[in-house]
Amino acid sequence: MERIWTTDLAAHVGEQVLLQGWLHRLRRLRHVSFLVLRDGRGTAQVVLDDPATAAGLDALPAESVLAVMGEAVAEPQAPGGVELRAARIEVLSRAAEAPPFDMFRPAIRAQLPTMLDHAPLALRHPRQRAIFRLAAATMEGFRAALTERGFTEIQTPKIVGAATEGGANVFRLDYFGRPAYLSQSPQLYKQIMVGVFERVFEVGPVFRAEPHDTPRHINSFTSLDVEQGFITDHHDVMATLSAVLRQILATMAARCGPELALLRLDLPEIPSPIPAIHFSAALELLSERTGEDLRGAPDLAPAHERLLGAWARERYGSDFLFVTGYPTEQRAFYTAPDPARPFYSNAFDLIFRGVELVSGGQRLHRYEDYLATLERRGMPVASFAGYLEAFRHGMPPHGGFAIGLERLLMRLLELPNIREATLFPRDLHRLTP
Repeated sequence: MERIWTTDLAAHVGEQVLLQGWLHRLRRLRHVSFLVLRDGRGTAQVVLDDPATAAGLDALPAESVLAVMGEAVAEPQAPGGVELRAARIEVLSRAAEAPPFDMFRPAIRAQLPTMLDHAPLALRHPRQRAIFRLAAATMEGFRAALTERGFTEIQTPKIVGAATEGGANVFRLDYFGRPAYLSQSPQLYKQIMVGVFERVFEVGPVFRAEPHDTPRHINSFTSLDVEQGFITDHHDVMATLSAVLRQILATMAARCGPELALLRLDLPEIPSPIPAIHFSAALELLSERTGEDLRGAPDLAPAHERLLGAWARERYGSDFLFVTGYPTEQRAFYTAPDPARPFYSNAFDLIFRGVELVSGGQRLHRYEDYLATLERRGMPVASFAGYLEAFRHGMPPHGGFAIGLERLLMRLLELPNIREATLFPRDLHRLTP
């Protein structure tokens, strides 16, 4: 007999079916017992009329793996309106011990460190699993949106010979006796590949050796990166980002109905266009609202982002806000300045519900501009020789952005800690499991 998923049980009422999964819960009553079986998609209720069968299961720890055969019967009182009866049960794998927390409760009753210590088990919980279904849908929607627009998916090296962004926040490696680093981002490689495909994207890990110990930071995360050539300026990139986010949310809605319901998540609306404010205007607005003189500030603090998010909701009814024109010298060396006001850049951040979610912008594309910028910033040209070769041989105006997958999920779900949106977090203290 071919196995079916628990979520397909209602389509097989009146049929003999085979379910396979984990012993989620066993409820013993006086005359009848109920077994809840969980598989990778959902749960199903199994009615046990035979006291001997129920008694045999009593000794099984939760999370033991079972095969259950029986008749699918419509029952309005059962979860999902259908249950399995006249069941025959085979134990495929007996759990060695009971789990450290109850898996059948709506949420795991344990502190986050305990859940992370036992991640191989905690991730099985329906609520935790639902978060990562949304992660999968995010990546699916991201890929679909860009493939439809003529982008090519690439994979770039994660062991590199120089710090991608400059600075010291890199993990150093011994690479056969030579210094090497874990990649901070695919930025330089995806720019190079604009010279090959014009439009590229990547889904992959990035590494930041920042000694943060906050609910918003981890040291390895998944970056959804985009780079596109032959743009007019950063507004073309912002338009692409807006379209990608719409496709991501549409894919979540289409693929993750049960998960959205379980997590009680209403997906946000993305206005068209997403409202935008220039960095200089943002500082004026913040100065008015806080009473501080923020004119000339080099960047926005998290508190400022929260205020701007509240202003966007108040002014435009939008959870999203572009802030454009950050000071050029505060952005990465490859950032293109605004031709009309070189102090400001053709760069942007997308703020979502008061937190910076995406950074992007237009890049420099002329070889001589790179040489001048690297010299001005005191960065050695030799360290970027392979990267600069692309620009020596002609590159179009281009730009791109990067979305942090875990941060996106954290903000969508209003999670208090980014580690809840990370399969196996790596932070200042955690290297296992």
